[in-house]
Amino acid sequence: MTGDEPVQILRRDVPLRSVSEPVRVGLVGAGPWAGMAHGPVFAAGPETTLTAVWARRREAAEELAAAHGAEAVDRVEDLYVRCDAVAFCVPPAVQAELAIGAAQAGMALILEKPIAADVAGAQRLADAVAAAGVPSLVALTWRYSGVVREFLANAVGFEAYGGRGTFVSGGLAAGPFRTPWRLEMGALLDLGPHVLDLLDAALGPIVSVRAAGNSLRWVSLQLEHESGSVSEAALCAGAPLEPHRAGAELYGPTGVLEVDCATGVGGSAFRTLRAEAAEMTRGRVPHSLDVRRGLYLQRIIEEARSQL
Repeated sequence: MTGDEPVQILRRDVPLRSVSEPVRVGLVGAGPWAGMAHGPVFAAGPETTLTAVWARRREAAEELAAAHGAEAVDRVEDLYVRCDAVAFCVPPAVQAELAIGAAQAGMALILEKPIAADVAGAQRLADAVAAAGVPSLVALTWRYSGVVREFLANAVGFEAYGGRGTFVSGGLAAGPFRTPWRLEMGALLDLGPHVLDLLDAALGPIVSVRAAGNSLRWVSLQLEHESGSVSEAALCAGAPLEPHRAGAELYGPTGVLEVDCATGVGGSAFRTLRAEAAEMTRGRVPHSLDVRRGLYLQRIIEEARSQL
């Protein structure tokens, strides 16, 4: 199973937003990424509006909410009566637990990657989503970009021997992404979902992974795909580069097919994500990058982590 297969979403007796109304999004978290991405993206519309914000620090929630005409709430449960969907921008372990409650309340879920800190947490979340019958979407940002979608469309007819994926940045060296969970888990858990997802989508399901290195320095992965192709992934979050290096290359008898995710993925990807999140929420329909895709990637990452 690749995590891309469609599933039947059970319809709930909840009022749905008409196409003329923006989907009401509640935001869990008010840290740097929430301020840079989630808050402004969902507040901008027209498909969505940012209705309410909850964060562990009330003052942070109030500041972010005020910047976008939203309301800061005292409890995460207070989002559920104000919103149609809940977006998460908190550490993976926190997301996994809080998103279970949101699913049980009937909320559509907009999840960050990785969806949990480990496979056990990811499995509990996926099980809760399935039991509640709610739709979900994982914000694997590259996959909402036009250049990446063009790359993947071209990959369908490209007979690749194999490929290579890279994500090298300075997030752990300095800046707003030098957060406690990233400093503990490193590049594999933070950057790995993007690269693994892209190589898997381009070359077919990953059937084995071999890992070497140190997640706080450099991680090298060797992947075997169900198609018979092989690929390599290089991950590092401690090398200050401007811009960062990210993307994928496929090689075969006709040459090379490549995509630059560092400069090619921009604001349009977030606009596409917002539009697809709204469509998913209104129609209560499954998205191909749902919680099961997140669980699938988490299993590959955990296998790699066990070898480091």
